[in-house]
Amino acid sequence: MKKRPDEEPDEALTVTEPKAWAAGVPAVAHALQYSLRQTSARRAGETLLTMNQVDGIDCPGCAWADPAPGRRHRNEYCENGAKHINDEATTRRVTADFFREHPVSELAGRSDGWLNQQGRLTEPMVKRPGSDFYEPISWNDAFGLMAEELTALDSPDEAVFYTSGRAGNEAAFTLQLFARALGTNNLPDCSNMCHESSGYALHETLGTGKGTVSLHDLHHADLIFLVGQNPGSNHPRQLSALEEAKRNGARVIAVNPLPEAGLRRFRNPQTPRGVIGPGVQIADRFLHIRSGGDLALFQGINRLLLEAEDARPGEVLDRDFIRTDTAGFEEFAAHVRGVDWGDILASTGLTREEIEQTRDEVLRSERVVVCWAMGITQHKHAVPTVREIVNFLLLRGNVGRAGTGPCPVRGHSNVQGDRTMGIWERMPDSFLDALQREFGFDPPRAHGLDSVNAIRAMREGRVRFFLGLAGNFVRAAPDSAVTEQAVRRCRLTAHISTKLNRSHTVCGESALILPTLGRTERDVQASGEQFVTVENSMSEVHTSRGRLRPASPLLLSEVAILSRLARRTLGGESGIPWEEFEADYGAIRDRIGRIVPGLHDYNRRVIRPGGIQLTNPVNEGVYANAAGRALFTRNVCEVLRAPEGHLLLQTLRSHDQWNTVPYTSEDRYRGISGSRRVVLVHPDDVAALGLAAGQNVDLVGVWDDEVERRAEDFRVVPYPTARGCAAAYYPETNVLAPLDSVAEKSNQPAYKAIVVRLEPRAVPPEPMM
Repeated sequence: MKKRPDEEPDEALTVTEPKAWAAGVPAVAHALQYSLRQTSARRAGETLLTMNQVDGIDCPGCAWADPAPGRRHRNEYCENGAKHINDEATTRRVTADFFREHPVSELAGRSDGWLNQQGRLTEPMVKRPGSDFYEPISWNDAFGLMAEELTALDSPDEAVFYTSGRAGNEAAFTLQLFARALGTNNLPDCSNMCHESSGYALHETLGTGKGTVSLHDLHHADLIFLVGQNPGSNHPRQLSALEEAKRNGARVIAVNPLPEAGLRRFRNPQTPRGVIGPGVQIADRFLHIRSGGDLALFQGINRLLLEAEDARPGEVLDRDFIRTDTAGFEEFAAHVRGVDWGDILASTGLTREEIEQTRDEVLRSERVVVCWAMGITQHKHAVPTVREIVNFLLLRGNVGRAGTGPCPVRGHSNVQGDRTMGIWERMPDSFLDALQREFGFDPPRAHGLDSVNAIRAMREGRVRFFLGLAGNFVRAAPDSAVTEQAVRRCRLTAHISTKLNRSHTVCGESALILPTLGRTERDVQASGEQFVTVENSMSEVHTSRGRLRPASPLLLSEVAILSRLARRTLGGESGIPWEEFEADYGAIRDRIGRIVPGLHDYNRRVIRPGGIQLTNPVNEGVYANAAGRALFTRNVCEVLRAPEGHLLLQTLRSHDQWNTVPYTSEDRYRGISGSRRVVLVHPDDVAALGLAAGQNVDLVGVWDDEVERRAEDFRVVPYPTARGCAAAYYPETNVLAPLDSVAEKSNQPAYKAIVVRLEPRAVPPEPMM
């Protein structure tokens, strides 16, 4: 079979049995192999031994919390974190010669992995109107080009400023300050595409957009639900926390359409038991749920808990907590009692016995934590699903107490910190009022554009300028063809980046690549060496300090790029000390400390070992929502049914992948090697659809418009998914997620439960090795 041009390297697809455990010695070996292909042993050691240590480099990958100072291992990182940090520390370089040899049109046909493997960007580049090549540009001219475009806009709302979680707090605060001083709240971010549904539902029900759980809570829970997440690949250090919880007697229930290795058993490579022993069983119970069935599952559990309370009044529910701290219980209870068991079983694909056994686990547990990730949030009904999880926790008072609570597990290093710093298109008036008091200008009050609405606005010609601070917006976004067409309508697109990615190949009329320091690198400004701060998933704010020499003398820090752009665009009119901010990040933190609750005396407190623990009002019995109490909600469950001959597809990461960037074509925990263009289908569904293992198919999306969305040339891999469901890797399958298919209320793209048919291609099936 002829390979697509974006499939590199050209390897044969190999499929073996999925692994029954995660990590162990192979994880160490793979991490070192990849690291040493990117950089020297000395540089790899320098990054790894300081990674996630006090006054060291915060992992640029996931946002999992670090153990307390004094309890951290000397090697406080996971396989994927080691790969990610040394992927950034690579000695490979992308120079002006590279861009002279590779036109944009060629680069656009390359794979995400190939683009990433070219190395670090080294100097600012520009693509002029009508040209197919990037060419060097001075920093001065690059700032001039952007400032000229921004000042020529008919309205500041014709500009969009996107941020990913790779940015530190200081850069995020600087960006939102510049955007609002310019006059717009168009501040979409990667949270719009991963956990916006969590934030919306938690704000509504508990009055906070963040989880309430600490590592200590997780360690001392009696029962932990892992719902719609794959910690073995996406946040492997969570497995160490689960291992400690298991040692303390916790039981774990995994809820997932795929039986991931990290949900089954963990062999901790930092312990003898993990190296030569069997490791630790993680999931005591595995619920092999249909995609999108989680809302029905928790409604079924909640109904069973109410019925258990009927049978044993006062022994099941926390009646005192419900009376003093909640609202809406009676309406919720009446609704859940009426939920049809047939719908629950059809939605989940589970038996009633499995759900009743889960209820029994709950009844035996005094302290319960529910963790979830994008397997929950990227559904059309994501917000009601998270609300139903909150209902479940409220019934037995599993909120605000030690060892309990909701735990949305965020997948990018500082995405939660970005939001704390004001990166949100709908920041509350209290934050905007504080900006006004501090800087003397009136920030815009009208809500801005989130990620989906920014794409719509670009498509309609209402946005002319796009600036991306880190990330890979084009590949992270849904409806790939529509997104690319929309971005190309901009007059100027600019990306502050460390490495080459697909967004650099999807250009506006003019395009800029603005190379920046990585988190691994020393950042020296006029006042001396700087550090940045980040916030993890558990609301801990701490420092990150780079150690390596910058990849190029022409790199500028994110703060420097944004401060210089602001000075060039706004001049001295804003009265904001941009030059001082660039020279000393402590000056930024001083202002943050006067604006953001909980970060007072920021500079002094954040350098203490462990940094600053932001308090969550819920843990103090305060609910800052409209009800002033924790809110029970009524949530309608719709059974997701694919038409005959169709499947419900979820997009997911491979193991050897970080966000949109695959490092290799390996997915060893799932037993897949050599290609990413695979679709995982239950063997019974393969047979029922008249397909064969290894057969080449197109994935054709079914949506209620007249546009055919097609992901071409995938290989069928029989896999123990839930019946009627399938899975394939993103970003290759983002093309199948319609722009208008979004979560209700949160407007988050629905990358899960996409209705697809598998259309055979006119080639015979190839054998799988």
